[in-house]
Amino acid sequence: MAVPVDAAPHAVDPTPRGPGDAPRPGRLARLRAKARAGWKRSALAAGAGLLLAAAFPPYDLWPLSILAVAALSLLTYGRTVRQGLWTGFAFGLPFFLWLLVWIRVIGSDAWIGLSLAETLFVGALGGGLALTSRLRGWPLWGACLWVAEEWARDRLPLGGFPWGRLAFANTASPYTPLAALGGAPLVTFAVALTGTLLGYLVLLRVRRSRQPAGPQRILRPAAAVLCAAVVTGSGMIVPVPTKAADHVHVALIQGNVPRPGMDFLGRPMQVLDNHAAATEQLAAEIKSGQVPRPDLVIWPENSSDLDPFSDPLAYQRIDQAVRAIGVPTLVGALVDGPDAQHVQNEGIVWDPVTGPGAHYTKQHPVPFGEYVPFRSVLMKVITRLQRVAHDFYPGKGLGVMQLGPARIGDVICFEVAYDEIVRDTVNGGGRVLVVQTNNATYAKSGQPDQQLAMSRLRAVEHGRAVLIAATSGISAVIRPDGSIESRTQELTAAQLAADVPLRDGRTVADRVGAAPEWALSVLGLLACGAAVLVSRRRGRSAGTPVSVQPLDKVAP
Repeated sequence: MAVPVDAAPHAVDPTPRGPGDAPRPGRLARLRAKARAGWKRSALAAGAGLLLAAAFPPYDLWPLSILAVAALSLLTYGRTVRQGLWTGFAFGLPFFLWLLVWIRVIGSDAWIGLSLAETLFVGALGGGLALTSRLRGWPLWGACLWVAEEWARDRLPLGGFPWGRLAFANTASPYTPLAALGGAPLVTFAVALTGTLLGYLVLLRVRRSRQPAGPQRILRPAAAVLCAAVVTGSGMIVPVPTKAADHVHVALIQGNVPRPGMDFLGRPMQVLDNHAAATEQLAAEIKSGQVPRPDLVIWPENSSDLDPFSDPLAYQRIDQAVRAIGVPTLVGALVDGPDAQHVQNEGIVWDPVTGPGAHYTKQHPVPFGEYVPFRSVLMKVITRLQRVAHDFYPGKGLGVMQLGPARIGDVICFEVAYDEIVRDTVNGGGRVLVVQTNNATYAKSGQPDQQLAMSRLRAVEHGRAVLIAATSGISAVIRPDGSIESRTQELTAAQLAADVPLRDGRTVADRVGAAPEWALSVLGLLACGAAVLVSRRRGRSAGTPVSVQPLDKVAP
């Protein structure tokens, strides 16, 4: 697919200026003129960012993700890199402010600060899109840059923050099966390529009246439509994993919390009592013959609000409930760390006979939520950080553990958003994925829905059933094809039971790992480098800078 590049040299005024000539407008006046000229584009970019936010849960209007990508492609087409940077920023800020509105419960400064930090990456994306729009085949390079932007944002700074990836808005769309081939990055690439091709079609339509009649007027739009159709429909031919050597009957316990928000724990032992009581109620129903006995039980993250290894009452309460149900139970608890400053967020296998055994410690604590970076400095400036009294100590091993008859792969809360953690857990032998989570701080805010969507994508990506156990919701049973078998409502005590497959096979995405993400990201960055070289070469040959014509300059 080739896109013509129109040489449109910037106009140069050859008239020399003399002492009597009127002075040039000042810098402030020029800035004001540029602002007046660009406010419409900025407003359109902001609107496109809001469209993208609406593509994510709890709204789930996934087609809007394609329209948003198309809009950003058109708004940056033919612009200077500086204009592209600003357009990307104007697009990204409202997007993240709406998507991450649930962080306001922690503080408006945290919400705005994180949104601004994430927007910087999208601003860089806008600059890259403007730069590569000078190249033939720019829709392809633009889609690669979307992957590169997410690659960087998933890792930087402080381990990154993957929220807002295009793939996470497409966990129940025609693109979702592509996750089994190349993970979330391939889904992002397919969505972005469809969007940039849509932008290309709009551009061709605007230019149509200026082009001479000929086969290209038909062939180029037809080729773009065909490419978009192939990309969109390719997911339909990806096989969905169905074969399973074994099945296991599981029960998920959602005990609920005293109150949502920052103070969800309430008084000590209350959250633990809720989960223990719900487990004992299930045990009574089993004894009376109302429901069958599960093979294993799963409690959520922080289901024990006290360290059972240092608090005898907490140990006794957990042990009492597990003995009542009579099957191995995965318990989420905060336990003391290696020193007085640290605690560990763990999933503990608790046997009804032998008590606690294997455990998994969360590998990726959340900055400012579970630990404070540069604590000695920031605590003096932001006094609210004193509420994070202890830093979470990161674990080193994978969450692959034997829980009764099942070899589970445990990930804790936000870890489900990070590709490598989930992938390593599956490659390490996990036959079913377990997501222990505590979203009580963000109840009824949209955050639990967004995390549920991520889990649906992981099911398809790795061909595994996913079991979400949440303190206050949303708990869910997800099939390997990404469909939700059952789920709970938020802020209710509930139980889920299901027969789920235990699978050993690995998907293509498991085997290739991060290779597709790296390849697509490098292609996008190389395209930026090529665009710089092309622009300089053409500028030297013409004697003036060269750019393509922006959309508002090619209208008939």
